[in-house]
Amino acid sequence: MRLIRFVPRAIAISLWVLGGLLTIATCFWWVGLNTRLWLKQQWSKVLLWLCGVSVRVHGEPELKGPVLWAVNHVSWLDIFVLNVVRSTTFVAKQEIRRWPLLGWLAAGADTIFIERGFRHAVQRVGHAMQKRFARGQVVGLFPEGTTSEGFDVLSFYGNLFEPGRRIEVTVQPVALTYFYLGQRSAMPAFVGEESLIRNLWRILGANGVSVGLTFLPPVALAGQEKPSRAALAAETREAIRAVVTRGLQAS
Repeated sequence: MRLIRFVPRAIAISLWVLGGLLTIATCFWWVGLNTRLWLKQQWSKVLLWLCGVSVRVHGEPELKGPVLWAVNHVSWLDIFVLNVVRSTTFVAKQEIRRWPLLGWLAAGADTIFIERGFRHAVQRVGHAMQKRFARGQVVGLFPEGTTSEGFDVLSFYGNLFEPGRRIEVTVQPVALTYFYLGQRSAMPAFVGEESLIRNLWRILGANGVSVGLTFLPPVALAGQEKPSRAALAAETREAIRAVVTRGLQAS
């Protein structure tokens, strides 16, 4: 059964990704920003449907104006799950840029890549984030810097909170919790040295994968004494961790 599910899904997704790349190459350079954001959102909805992954949204996401979404990181699916709610520009590690197909797609979809270990990398990423905020966009940040199995939250790096903090953008914590057959599960997690192909085999060969997306009360920085970036990172982490470690009942 796994093979029967995997093969048609893999073919359909490959064609959908190629279609996305063609759209980026032929349309994105002449259509306006709002159209590009709409296309990215609709494309992500179809991709998750092809993967057999359903999304349940809890809480009240910030849907207008500039906002920084701070999110725990579990899977490559996370990016598309957030895009279903609102088209999002993500900060991602440079290694993703080198992935076949998905890396090219991420680059064309306005992802901000950070090359860790380089002295001025954070500064360059900060400038790129501020440009998106100035256009009223949402930037998605995975402050753990890597993925986990999704049952707890790793330590947050505070550096990339600074661009939003400096210009007093609203910071909204977002908690991701994955389920398989109605139970909390690490099955969709993409961690360690696992290859993308192996992870795809597991997800595309299964039914019953879902993700809970919980939008927590935002941290408004305007009009008050601003916390340090370390304090801001700690506050958002604790808010997310309270949801992740408690878990959510599949609905």
